[in-house]
Amino acid sequence: MTSEARNISHTVSEFILLGFPCRWEMQILLFSIFFVTYIMTLLGNMAIVCVVHWDRRLHTPMYILLANFSFLEICYVNSDVPNMLANFLSQTKTISFAWCLLQLYFFFSLGTTECLFLSIMAYDRFLAICHPLHYPTIMTVKFCCSLVIFCWVYGFLWFLIPVILVTQLPFCGPNVIDDFLCDLGPLLDLASACVPIPGTILICGTMSSLLIFATFFYITGSYTLVLRAVVQVPSVAGRKKAFSTCSSHLAVVFLFYGSVMMTYVSPGSGQAEGMQKFTTLFYSVLTPFFNPMIYSLRNKEMKDALKKVLGGF
Repeated sequence: MTSEARNISHTVSEFILLGFPCRWEMQILLFSIFFVTYIMTLLGNMAIVCVVHWDRRLHTPMYILLANFSFLEICYVNSDVPNMLANFLSQTKTISFAWCLLQLYFFFSLGTTECLFLSIMAYDRFLAICHPLHYPTIMTVKFCCSLVIFCWVYGFLWFLIPVILVTQLPFCGPNVIDDFLCDLGPLLDLASACVPIPGTILICGTMSSLLIFATFFYITGSYTLVLRAVVQVPSVAGRKKAFSTCSSHLAVVFLFYGSVMMTYVSPGSGQAEGMQKFTTLFYSVLTPFFNPMIYSLRNKEMKDALKKVLGGF
């Protein structure tokens, strides 16, 4: 950061999150839609976590990873949706500087953790289908739990540097964020209006791109090998089961990465007005909503376990 930037004090004590500007009646309608989506997301992902916990048949690496992934989705929607819902009913739509940076850290850390979990889940399917004889000895429950711990710890460490850099940026006046959360791109745009910050933009963009593309190419490479192995399975039933599992994983991967790449490969680059909030909405709200349906509806073991657990109530 330049000496000029250091000399500019933080004159912004709060930010205004525009969200989705529209008439009050439309705000209430959007609040109702997103509130129902939020509750359904929590219930769907909590159901997967509970089913895996209660059904001992699902105490295998694949379902342990799935349960942790569902718990991650619960945390993910709670990092942005409650504040978005409150803003629909708020007249001021403000968020303090400290809370804004805290939301930024948790939102990005959970997003990073999601990228890592999707990679580990791809590795699990690669081992199970391409190396079935070695799978039980490699992917033990203990090793699986170690991978889970790695995802959570590394996920919350990866984005520390960008967030620390953002805390040092000069926000000298403009404080309106055309989004429903404190996102990296809009914050960098506000800081850029005060002084040039090419170094911070470069570091944030590089770290985002490195994470996104490294995990995406690893996942697509793993599933390419998996699908190649699936078509060589002699049993039609075995081929159908393997393809069903992999297709549900791939659906989640492309839903998540498709919108993430549009948003974070080049943060602060000035995307089309209003476009970023919709791509952010897609992967941060809608993807966690669809995930339980994708995983449960296309997985016989999960459907049977859900029926068994729900039938007990």
